[in-house]
Amino acid sequence: MSDSRTTQLYYRARIQRWLGNSERAGRLCRSALALGDHEKARKLLAGIELPGEDYFRLLERMHRYLKPATYVEIGIWKGKSLRLAEPPTLAIGIDPQPRLKAPPAANVRVFAEPSDEFFARHDLVKEFSGKRLELALIDGMHHFEFALRDFINLERAATPRSVILIHDCRPLDAESAGRERSTVFWSGDVWRLIVLLRKHRPDLLVHTIATPPTGLGIVLNLDPASTVLTEKLDAIIAEGLALPYSTLEGRKTEMLSLFPNDWTKIRMLLDARGNARRG
Repeated sequence: MSDSRTTQLYYRARIQRWLGNSERAGRLCRSALALGDHEKARKLLAGIELPGEDYFRLLERMHRYLKPATYVEIGIWKGKSLRLAEPPTLAIGIDPQPRLKAPPAANVRVFAEPSDEFFARHDLVKEFSGKRLELALIDGMHHFEFALRDFINLERAATPRSVILIHDCRPLDAESAGRERSTVFWSGDVWRLIVLLRKHRPDLLVHTIATPPTGLGIVLNLDPASTVLTEKLDAIIAEGLALPYSTLEGRKTEMLSLFPNDWTKIRMLLDARGNARRG
């Protein structure tokens, strides 16, 4: 009965969304989710709370605008977003179990290994024949400590004008933000990385772009010489593990430094990288 009721509420929410009653649609989605997991209800709710272009379209815009000489993607799965790196961009994809739908292009190399192992065995700058990292996307394990280590390793190969993006930084609810997956729609606890970076690295410019379905973190003003995160790594991880989801309740905009999903404003943010200051 609960499955039937959940589905009914979801379809009612769709109708309200179609009628332009987003607030009502959001309430119906949450009522549906209170009865049980429903992937479509969460996706609909994500689109209501985070309107506009999704993260894939935004990533595509960034590739076309920045035209990075080098690109790294951690967590490539089927390779859809990795294919956005077109020549002459040199791209590296890292994933322990890639499931590419097609062979990688000539400008792309794929390393089928966990990112921790990749960075332990490879010098990223050398892999790019002496070129430093210009753009990266972290979209691997949905646990913040993995994303934190990935960020540390990527920043070492970056420049002050490089851009590091982090997927899944704006969670929808506590259930889909759990460390153990209990829902089909799942972002994990990557949001903790944004909170921790803003606290421990005030020299960085850190925002979460409010793009569906789960936000896209953006980190600018990188400092490859910084050792703050490495020196405090264990303590920062322990701090993050102790950070409850309730920290975000009613404070997502502030805690995650939400940035408008508006390409004109995002482009201005990118143009100011390297000399902007966190506000």
